[in-house]
Amino acid sequence: MIVNCVVYAGGCPIESGSDSVARIGEHLAHQDRFIWLGLLEPSEELLKEVQREFGLHDLAIEDAHRAHQRPKMESYGESLFIVLHTAQKVKDHVEFGETHVFVGARYIVTVRHGASLSYQGVRQRCETATDQLARGPGFPLYAVMDFVVDNYLPIVEEFEDELIEVEQTIFKGGYRAETTERIYDLKRDVMALRRATVPLLEISSALTRQTTPMITPETQPYFRDVYDHVVRINEIMDTVREMLNTALQVNLSLITMKQNDVVKKLAGWAGLLGVPTMIASFYGMNFKYMPELDWHYGYPSVIGVCTIACIILYFRLKKADWL
Repeated sequence: MIVNCVVYAGGCPIESGSDSVARIGEHLAHQDRFIWLGLLEPSEELLKEVQREFGLHDLAIEDAHRAHQRPKMESYGESLFIVLHTAQKVKDHVEFGETHVFVGARYIVTVRHGASLSYQGVRQRCETATDQLARGPGFPLYAVMDFVVDNYLPIVEEFEDELIEVEQTIFKGGYRAETTERIYDLKRDVMALRRATVPLLEISSALTRQTTPMITPETQPYFRDVYDHVVRINEIMDTVREMLNTALQVNLSLITMKQNDVVKKLAGWAGLLGVPTMIASFYGMNFKYMPELDWHYGYPSVIGVCTIACIILYFRLKKADWL
């Protein structure tokens, strides 16, 4: 459940491992140090222990344990509690997880739940920027948020590619019920990802304006970068959502047009069959005076007239695109 615990001083790691967890209180006593603790689906007992060591709020700990929260940022005295939704593309659908971040003047605690990539690469990236890391936990917070947001972009780009495939399928004559189902599934994933990204606009915007012991003025421009990325992703998703709505309407319209074409063809063939049926019905009335009784060419003439009438009607319906 404890992924890693690293103590930093002057932007450099000075201690790491499970031993660092037991000495959290000792390290927090040093003003020039801060701790980065990473947890993966921790138990309630472990969270209670972390709460005691860092002095975290009860409500924040409760939210971090339940892990069914909306993306948000809340302030508890001298600490921040931030909820981020992570996303990963698994086969044909998107799976979501949560990352809960506790940030104080000398600590940052990340708690991961569900579908989420490891933050080991984020930690290594931060450790190469010692000047930024020396300013405190604000830079690791930016790095985690940037990592989460950057992982949205490949998923959004896949949405765009799938939208293009759907459009090509529709306009190549693939307007079927399966296409409608595919559009609906894609639209559902887009809406789910949008619910994860839209709150980040407010969170990242607030962090660009908020100067606290955790977020220094030197760190604030980095959160503007996160804000720009979130704006771009939301713009793409809004476009994809609008195009999906259009594709769904076009698909339904083409299905209706196809059904109308079938109805027209059935009506056209019914009209063709109606001509000989009408003529034959007269011969079933058993009148005494009928053409074939007194005229040798009666039957061939009637059959010829019927054939000519059907041919004329066929070409007229063909020209009108009913057959």
